[in-house]
Amino acid sequence: MGNEAQGTDDVATTSVDFPAVQESERFQTLRRRHRNFVFPVLGLALLWYLAYVLLAGYAPEFMGTPVFGNVNVGLLIGLGQVVTTFVITMVYVSYANRRLDPIAAEIRVDNGGDR
Repeated sequence: MGNEAQGTDDVATTSVDFPAVQESERFQTLRRRHRNFVFPVLGLALLWYLAYVLLAGYAPEFMGTPVFGNVNVGLLIGLGQVVTTFVITMVYVSYANRRLDPIAAEIRVDNGGDR
């Protein structure tokens, strides 16, 4: 619906050999850089989250320790989880902009895509 008016006559069709792209050195570099960043950060984030859950379940007296006013250790660690999520996102975006996107753009241009 709505696509009937679009003609296919003026659309350039290019065929991309995806297996060849995946085997290329640039793509392997891109994948290696992505994995070298994502897997360690993911592991650390999961450990951080698991530590919070375990502390909440097995050390409620520690988590309930008052820090100031009605704010306790559990609340601070929970807020730390949220802050950590934002920090990881900002660091990943910066890393991707510097180290991943230029290679991805080169691969796209080499295979007939727009930059």
